[in-house]
Amino acid sequence: MEPAEYDLMDAAEERMWWYRALHARVLDTLARRPGPAGAVLDAGCGTGGLLCRLAALGRPLAGLDFNPDAARRAAEKSGAVATAGDANSLPFADGAFAALASCDVLSHRAVDPARALAEFHRVLMPGGTLVLNLPAYDWLHSAHDVRVHNDRRFTARAARAMVEAAGFAAVEARYWNAVLLPLMVLQRKVLRSDAEARSDVHAFPPWLDAALHGATAAERFLARLGLRYPAGGSILLAATRP
Repeated sequence: MEPAEYDLMDAAEERMWWYRALHARVLDTLARRPGPAGAVLDAGCGTGGLLCRLAALGRPLAGLDFNPDAARRAAEKSGAVATAGDANSLPFADGAFAALASCDVLSHRAVDPARALAEFHRVLMPGGTLVLNLPAYDWLHSAHDVRVHNDRRFTARAARAMVEAAGFAAVEARYWNAVLLPLMVLQRKVLRSDAEARSDVHAFPPWLDAALHGATAAERFLARLGLRYPAGGSILLAATRP
């Protein structure tokens, strides 16, 4: 990921609607599928925003990021143990974690999804929970993907098959950010005159940030009631290590 993106993430992840929506869904999933008692790893923790939210679980936490400065910021921000390392070769013992979250990591060009999933499987204890967030649809690839070094995007069906092939069971893969998908298409595929320069991570006017977060909150509420969306800008996946 471009170094400037870490600065943007660090400044925005506590308040920006996107991070708040993503972190809420990860917490929902871990509440519904907590796995056994034990520590939780954020693999690809960035500058620590999700680790701060995961503190609400009251469980031991660890973070890992490829960028040493990001790992340092994550440790300072969250108080969790965070280290620099490679998702393709995790520096942790077999069965060290009861749950593992990894958000928008398997899409990166430096990550081999099969190797990373094998590592996720290795460091999870039997019965452990895997939570992934993945960007959806190759045709939504944009300048932001270039800035964060995303080489691939996924469909729910392909993501489910990939995780099952890695040896995980009880795999659920669901689209989210469905309500705002038309706006994503408009921004990324129609209104892109400054596409090479603009990151998706930036401060929004308060009224717009509140409106966007409100849309995701309404979608989340309906999803918790059982509504499933046929498409969306992202995929949230949960699975169990047998």
